[in-house]
Amino acid sequence: MGHQIDMPYWQVNVTESERQVDCPDFLLDLSDKDFGIISTPDSDYHILNWDEVRRIVRANLLDQFQRVPSELRRYKAYTFNLARTYGNVASFILNQRLQWSAPVQARGRPFEFGDDFKILINDWPYGIDPRIVHLVVWTKFDLEEDPTTGDLVDESRKEIDDFVTKTFRSHVSDDKIIWFKNWRGLKSVGAVEHFHVMMFNPDPDFIRSITHGDIPQWQMFED
Repeated sequence: MGHQIDMPYWQVNVTESERQVDCPDFLLDLSDKDFGIISTPDSDYHILNWDEVRRIVRANLLDQFQRVPSELRRYKAYTFNLARTYGNVASFILNQRLQWSAPVQARGRPFEFGDDFKILINDWPYGIDPRIVHLVVWTKFDLEEDPTTGDLVDESRKEIDDFVTKTFRSHVSDDKIIWFKNWRGLKSVGAVEHFHVMMFNPDPDFIRSITHGDIPQWQMFED
C-alpha cells in the first residue's frame, strides 16, 4: 500500500468534478483498515498475483485480502444502499442472490443434494490478478468450526476438500486452485454459511456452467 495523499479521504480516487465537500454517509464511521484503504490512491495499490494469493491462504493471513480502494468505495456505497432497501446485506443475499427462503434448512448431509448449495461469482472481488476467478460456495448446511480456535473441524475440512476435488479439480489443476473459509470476524455476510474458491485462469465456459451464468453485483451496481 502506498502513501496517502493530502486531501480528505472521501475525495481520493474521485474525479475533481465529482468531489464532495462533505463526507458521504456511506463513508462515515469506517474501520481503521477501511480508512487506510479508502485513503490510498488506486495507483499506489498493489494487485496480488497468484503466488501471493496462495501464500496468504496457506498461511491463513486472510486479513491481507483487500479490495482496490476505488472498488472498496463502490462496495461501501452498495452495501449502504442495500441496508436501506433490504434491511441488511444478508437479507439481500438470501432472498435475491440465492433465492432461498428463511429459515434455511438443508435437505441432507453436506453436499449430498445439489439444492443445498449454490456457487456464485464473488460480488465484490479483492484486489487480485484479473485472471483469478473468485467464487463463493453458499451452503444451507453448517460447516462446523472448533469453538475455541474458530478453525474448521477435520470432518468439515475434508467434506469441503472432497467437494472441491469433485467439482473443480476435475477441470483445473491442483496448482491453480485454492479454497478457504473466512474467519468469523472477516465475514461480510455471517448469517449465511459459505466458503471461497479461487482459480487461476480457468476455462470461462466452465465458470459459466458451474455458476449458471451468474453476473456479479460489481458489474451491475452504479453508486
